[in-house]
Amino acid sequence: MNAFITAAGAYLPGPPVGNDEIAALLGGVDERGDRLRRRVLAANGIAKRHYALDAQGRTTELNEELAANALRGALGDRGVGAADLDMLATATTQGDLLVPGFASMVHGRLGGGPMQLLSAGGVCASGLAALDAAVAKVRLGDRRRAAVVGSELSSRWLRGSHFGGVGGGDGDAHFLRWMLSDGAGAVLVEARPRPDRPSLRVDWVRTVSLAHEHPVCMRAGMAGDPVPAAGRTWQDLGSAAAAEQAGMMLLRQDTSALPALADAGLQEFARLAREGLIDLERLDHVLCHYSTNAFRDIVFDRLAASGAAVDTERWFSNLETRGNTGAASIFIALEECWRTGRFEPGQTVLLAVPESGRFSFAFAHLTCVDAEPAVSRPVAAPAAAPESVAATVPTGADVHARLDAVWQDFERRLDQVPVMRRLAEGAATIEDYRRLLFNLRQQVADGARWISRAASNFSVDLFDLRSAAIAHAAEEHRDFMMIERDYAACGGSIEDIRSGEKNIGSEALSAYMFHSASGPDPIGLLGAMFVIEGLGTGKAAGWAARFKELLGLRDDQVSFLAYHGEADDDHFAKLQAILSSPRVDAEAADAIVKTAKVVARLYALQLEELDHV
Repeated sequence: MNAFITAAGAYLPGPPVGNDEIAALLGGVDERGDRLRRRVLAANGIAKRHYALDAQGRTTELNEELAANALRGALGDRGVGAADLDMLATATTQGDLLVPGFASMVHGRLGGGPMQLLSAGGVCASGLAALDAAVAKVRLGDRRRAAVVGSELSSRWLRGSHFGGVGGGDGDAHFLRWMLSDGAGAVLVEARPRPDRPSLRVDWVRTVSLAHEHPVCMRAGMAGDPVPAAGRTWQDLGSAAAAEQAGMMLLRQDTSALPALADAGLQEFARLAREGLIDLERLDHVLCHYSTNAFRDIVFDRLAASGAAVDTERWFSNLETRGNTGAASIFIALEECWRTGRFEPGQTVLLAVPESGRFSFAFAHLTCVDAEPAVSRPVAAPAAAPESVAATVPTGADVHARLDAVWQDFERRLDQVPVMRRLAEGAATIEDYRRLLFNLRQQVADGARWISRAASNFSVDLFDLRSAAIAHAAEEHRDFMMIERDYAACGGSIEDIRSGEKNIGSEALSAYMFHSASGPDPIGLLGAMFVIEGLGTGKAAGWAARFKELLGLRDDQVSFLAYHGEADDDHFAKLQAILSSPRVDAEAADAIVKTAKVVARLYALQLEELDHV
């Protein structure tokens, strides 16, 4: 259900390179180019960076080697080896080879056993896109321990030989010569916190592209035109030499678009705040990747003008000492904070990455949690006693740890439900699936009603929870119609499913929900949402795919489960943000956990009854 960053590593090749050394190392700088270099460096604030180059400007390491070294740092921090990984997600602007994918090359360099691979393409935001994929697979239960690495070897693009040995024209290309450098950063993602020191719970990750509204900004492989065209990319000119002669192999940046990038990023930030995912006043740390201090200053000024000024003590960047390493930057910053003990249990962390490529943005919200006591680690409990794990979690433990224990018990119960066991074993039938839809419909039809009742009973002190409940009810109130359509598409009768009665488990579950929603300030229902939304984000997509595979179903026959496999990710992220807020005190936590236990037990009973109706 949860995913935690349990370790971090970074690798920066060679000794630090100061501003006065760059020109000699990269070469190809005339008087005009040197004036541009001084202007760019004065604005970006970078004092030191690293290159995988020797004194003669020759490449000393591969990009895959930088990535593997950062991964070894993270693995060493955690005390595990590459063989303990079952997923590797990588991010880079350009690997060493055109084919195969970067993740395959890094896996080959790192070693270890068989594992799932993902190569995230893009520029700066691809690092958090890779993290998003790893977190999703860990939360789903498909992967136990995933590694994520962002790595860049930009120096090969920046050497003077690519610029004809002079530095005057092509300002959009020369601009990036003094901005980019080499390095790699990595993190490990696991389903449980580490037992020996704090971890970072990943509350949510969000990525968004605005490419539909903006032309290409940072690019390579095309002519100077703002829009690529057939026959005018680097692969169309007959040879790489011809493409380089045409200036297509230069990495370019449209600097005039950067103020618009800052504005668009702030708009995305504001949208997340409106959705309740970010509370600027309660953020303890903000780690923002940016290419230049000028970008940071724009952000500070815009926030201050909107009345949401940032305490600069909470803002962290190591741009000045580590340089701009693209997809690796956010992980290199995170590793330094991790290594220096900057985060303390209970504190929140926002990661923010704007990408100028074609205007993409990535954000992640983390909460630092204490080392997990040995008693709350997953244990091999017998199927006959699923409640044993929850019983080992102390009452005063973090609400997330207690809810995770409830979830483990719930998963064990689900594994024993006959229809779920048949699904896992490949023996489920179309009758099983129709019975599932038939019975879910009766309970789901009540969902928006008990959520609305809960909303009406929140006092003004919890007005934000009332607003969240009303919005959630509006999103959910037609869900039962989606089930009806799936049921009919599978050969069932609309009249039958609409006139159906709740089974024993559904009756008990709905009665408990309405009873809980009818009390004053029913904050305990957050525990019910944890279980129900958890089913969506952690189980629904897998069930939909499995039923499709076994029964040869179409998309329009599994739309309810498939939809909630996606939509509930957002709902669950909002729930995590609420659970991390100060309003969840000890009394509220007890109510939330108790409600989660009851709802988990009754939901399992509802599914068990499918074989008794």
